Amino acid sequence: MMNNILGLHHITAIAGDAQRNYDFYTKTLGLRLVKKTVNFDDPQTYHFYFGDEVGSPGTILTFFPWANVRQGHNGAGMATEIGYSVPKGSLDFWKSRFEEHNVNHKELSERFGEKHLTFQDPDGLYLSLIETKHQDDRKGYAASDITTDVAIKGFHTVTLTLNNITATAAILTEVFGYKKIKNEGNLTRYQTDAVENAALVDLLEEPQAPRGLNAGGTNHHVAFRVKDEATLMAMREKVVARGLHITEKINRDYFFSLYFREPGGVLFEIATDNPGFATDETVENLGSSLQLPDQYKAMRDKIEKALPELKM
Repeated sequence: MMNNILGLHHITAIAGDAQRNYDFYTKTLGLRLVKKTVNFDDPQTYHFYFGDEVGSPGTILTFFPWANVRQGHNGAGMATEIGYSVPKGSLDFWKSRFEEHNVNHKELSERFGEKHLTFQDPDGLYLSLIETKHQDDRKGYAASDITTDVAIKGFHTVTLTLNNITATAAILTEVFGYKKIKNEGNLTRYQTDAVENAALVDLLEEPQAPRGLNAGGTNHHVAFRVKDEATLMAMREKVVARGLHITEKINRDYFFSLYFREPGGVLFEIATDNPGFATDETVENLGSSLQLPDQYKAMRDKIEKALPELKM
């Protein structure tokens, strides 16, 4: 099992205003900021990581907040909805909270026999809170006014919108080890047995859907989890064997990564569990100060002046 994909590792999206993004995910949703760093390719832009107390794989939603970014829109070839697992009976709490905080949300609905509450963040990113049918023993991060009996536990599923799901499904099943488990209309669910949670990918087939625009309020890529670097490179060989272009191994400080675009157009990443987020901060202090990759440490003063002020 440990040589397979271990479900979702993280998902990365694009936001606008950094303070608004931070406030929504920490204060409204109650996630922990587990790392405050910068974009490897644009060090004058933050890279925020939100997750559970320790930043466990399968809980981590990350953002590049670019001020004045153009508004994106969902479409084919994109991850179009992030599903979070919440405790049974908690959706009434969340619906009331969204109404109190003026969060754009839909009415409670059901999908694959599970209760859903779909909403949008301030940039328009689509997410859902889901009361899962299976037992999810993960402990959500308790914030000041969000107790563990209602707190978000971590990812449940991610939805990919595609004109045709066949080639993407083949990557999931033949390369990543997922299995098709059910259909509901034009939505097909795939699951890996390698982990209990963050184990689902839903493929939404919309033949006439136009391509999406990857900008503010949309997902940039979906990262799948592997145990270590040896497994990472074994997965690379599997992807290469499918005739797909994949990057060399990249050190992202808190994990090692490979990137490739699956046939339907979604950017996939494969990321390792190691070394984790407590390499440059203690667990108690995660996210409390700006951490810089080695190549930018000598530029700290310049970078800190260029980054927008963040009130935490």
